[in-house]
Amino acid sequence: MAKGINRAQVLGHVGKEPDVSATRGGTLVARFSVATPEREKDSAGQWQDRTEWHNVVALGRTAEIVRDYVKKGSRILIEGKMQTQSWEDKQSGKKMYRMEILCFDVVLLDASRSSRGDYGFDSQFEGDKVPF
Repeated sequence: MAKGINRAQVLGHVGKEPDVSATRGGTLVARFSVATPEREKDSAGQWQDRTEWHNVVALGRTAEIVRDYVKKGSRILIEGKMQTQSWEDKQSGKKMYRMEILCFDVVLLDASRSSRGDYGFDSQFEGDKVPF
């Protein structure tokens, strides 16, 4: 059987403080969500804003980095793979599903910000108005 590719890259902002816990075996687990805003024109030609939310799970050393450096509102790039979690709802008995990204790498895009609010390079851009 041919090998497939399961890779996800998301660049956005963290929606809330990461929830960090440990498994029974002691592995650190960080769960958080990342918002990716989009803007597109509707049929009337008006711009519409839409935000897509992504559930993210980080394990081990990556979870430590998330715990120590990622906060609500942080701008990050995550790389990982998509996975589906399933469980049976206790009240209804229905099988429930949740898509999430198992994160292998986190790039902290706010980390290079100086106290002036720029992103560590000389430019004419101010505050959050950067070209990316």
